Amino acid sequence: MYQQNQNKFYPYTHTVPTPPAQEQPEKRRSNRRFAGVLLCACLVTSSVAGFGGGYLAMSRQPVQQAAASSVQQTAEPAPAAVADAAPGADGMSVSQVVNAVSGSVVEIGTEVQTTNPFFGQTSTAQAAGSGVILSEDGYIITNHHVIENAQKIQVRLKDGTSYPAELVGSDPQTDIAVIKVEATGLQAAKIGSSAGLQVGDETIAIGNPLGTLGGTVTNGIVSATGREVTIDGNTMSLLQTNAAINPGNSGGGLFNNQAELIGIVTAKSSGTGIEGLGYAVPIDMAYKVASDLMQHGYVTGRGELGISVLNISDTREAFLYRVPQTGVYIAAVENGSAAQRAGLQVGDGILAVNGEEISSLAQLRTQLNGLSAGEQITLTLLRDGKQQEVPVVLQEEVPEGKLV
Repeated sequence: MYQQNQNKFYPYTHTVPTPPAQEQPEKRRSNRRFAGVLLCACLVTSSVAGFGGGYLAMSRQPVQQAAASSVQQTAEPAPAAVADAAPGADGMSVSQVVNAVSGSVVEIGTEVQTTNPFFGQTSTAQAAGSGVILSEDGYIITNHHVIENAQKIQVRLKDGTSYPAELVGSDPQTDIAVIKVEATGLQAAKIGSSAGLQVGDETIAIGNPLGTLGGTVTNGIVSATGREVTIDGNTMSLLQTNAAINPGNSGGGLFNNQAELIGIVTAKSSGTGIEGLGYAVPIDMAYKVASDLMQHGYVTGRGELGISVLNISDTREAFLYRVPQTGVYIAAVENGSAAQRAGLQVGDGILAVNGEEISSLAQLRTQLNGLSAGEQITLTLLRDGKQQEVPVVLQEEVPEGKLV
């Protein structure tokens, strides 16, 4: 789970019976075409670090994605309602909600192999988080950062039964992932709606704080809806709650007083003088992403330009790359891409998207996030010292190895 201190989010860990925890280093995925300085804007989510880890026993170093990430599922099971008691006019009590939904929340444990960059030694890091059962046949929603780079994933149900899990699909942009266990007759959560939530509505969080306290219940209210939270340049619109959120709650469920799942816990703010600032991915977004991951293995319909970019952040870099100013420059244009059809060229500086100024890769990601394939945007470019506006019809973003 990430904490926010001085307007930034940072991972933090706690001591367990294994070696002491360390701060988790930031992770970036390198562009497959351009080592080091080139970042991929056509897959705008690829360089965004996940929203906070689950509970970590050791610090992680960047490692390759687990082999299980290639597993795809095509079925889309319908979630089953689980509420045992009909809510009254004012909804259920907290205890009624817990009795109705706690069986749908699971503990998730992972193993991640890390390599010491100086000595080349490999070690295994333990991590823990939470998840929510989506279907009776074993589909489980969690956070991308909970299972990121995991070589092994283990799921533990409320009754203590454990299953190995496979990764179905993961989306860093929304911090949502789906895993699958081979089991039947599981208790699936009742999917609610986040669209009609109001500030002051009751919330109940269930998860696995500290990686050892599975099934822990905390409650509060909706503190804000549509809260814009930016982590590592990736801006999301999240639910804010004052229900207590701790490391290991990541991927757990946020429920309303109708025993309906309304959000997936993802992050918290913490620091001196800060209390009660937890965040969850709204279920309307999270379940749509999860459904795409279950059917296709990736999120469909997203727009992309089909370029790789170079982010020039200071005048020294600008001098080294012989560009006139800091900013975002096109480093490569994919053959047959939307960018190529629009006439974009290597070396073009991207000054604005639809009139919104762009001076960094983070700002470019923010403008492109949420755009759909087939949507037309206008880029303001710097080419040969002159500005020009170019319309571009976005193509669908398809992750490497996936088929349309």
